[in-house]
Amino acid sequence: MTDSNDIIEKPEHYSYGKYECIDILEDVLKDCSGREAFCIGNVIKYLWRFKHKNGLQDLLKAKWYLEKAIEINKAAGNENRRA
Repeated sequence: MTDSNDIIEKPEHYSYGKYECIDILEDVLKDCSGREAFCIGNVIKYLWRFKHKNGLQDLLKAKWYLEKAIEINKAAGNENRRA
C-alpha cells in the first residue's frame, strides 16, 4: 500500500526515472516568469506524466498550454527571441 505522504510529496507519475519532474521544472523555468512560466511548466508537467497518468488527455493539455505560451510570446514580440 502507498503511504499517503508519498502521494503528496513524491507521486509516482512525477518521480519515475533518473530525475524528478520538480527538479527539471525548477531548472528549465529559471529564465521564465508569470504566465509564460506557468504555461511552459504545465507543458513539461503534462508531457512528463502522460505515460504514467492520463495518456492522451495529458498530451492534449500539454498542447493547449504550448499554444498559450506561443500566444504570450507573440503578443510580447518575442517571436525571434533567444535566451
